[in-house]
Amino acid sequence: MVEEFEAERPRLVALAARVLGDRAEAEDVVQQAWLRLDRTDTEVLDLPAWLTTVTTRLCLDRLRARTPVPVAEVDDVPDTALDPAEEVALADTVGVALQVVLDRLPPRERVAFVLHDSFGFEFTTIAAVLDTTPTAARKLASRARARIAQPAAEDRLADWVVVDAFMAAARGGDLARLLELLAPDAGVTADAAALQAGTPERIDGREAVAGFFDGSAHAALPVLVEGRPGYAWYHRGEPTVVFDFTVADGQVTGIVFRAEAAVLAEVARRSVTPAGPPSSQDQSTPTTTEDHR
Repeated sequence: MVEEFEAERPRLVALAARVLGDRAEAEDVVQQAWLRLDRTDTEVLDLPAWLTTVTTRLCLDRLRARTPVPVAEVDDVPDTALDPAEEVALADTVGVALQVVLDRLPPRERVAFVLHDSFGFEFTTIAAVLDTTPTAARKLASRARARIAQPAAEDRLADWVVVDAFMAAARGGDLARLLELLAPDAGVTADAAALQAGTPERIDGREAVAGFFDGSAHAALPVLVEGRPGYAWYHRGEPTVVFDFTVADGQVTGIVFRAEAAVLAEVARRSVTPAGPPSSQDQSTPTTTEDHR
């Protein structure tokens, strides 16, 4: 079994490195897959398929839990996971710009895209890995493809700056800055799950929204929600309510409090932009939205 696994290792590391964007982390994930194989009491009939599924699910777990690492730290990782030929192939197919976009995809979309578009897996296989249907897997890959086809990351940095500046103003009690960052007809709404968590149902108008956020949301952490910059309240390490921002022409036009399970499952932590709040963030988390007004 050891020889069979070692024969699969380069392929598994290449797959994990593409999904995670970090070769050292990929090597660690593949080693975890080996430990699971070594401990399993169940007969493995199709070892490559079994290892692909386990490795990909381990990658998915990491994508959901990770806090993005600064690029400088990733660049310092020793290049030991791939041999030179595999390294060249990976560099040719995944440039820096594409990796930046991949890093911003929701975890399930990222996995579906990489498995299908980069490694050619059928959607039936991807569906089994993600525990969904082939149709849903196809939609995940399609959505990822559409996001990658959107304007370059540099063109979308304005949204990150606006969202982080808004939250900095909210935490700092800077009402004038909040009013400046809000569109005149800005509003706040909430889904049914968020309402049950205690969020307001609706707030209309720049002044009302600014007044609600003025001096609040100190414990909210920066996240990606469906690939967009947002914030979320956490409890015991899990997101409970997401602030989903809509930004247009440098101003916040709307915020939706979202707490549906399907939305929360795709939330990923992110770092703030240079123009946003300090990197040292309040790690305390609320049990309900009312705890941190």
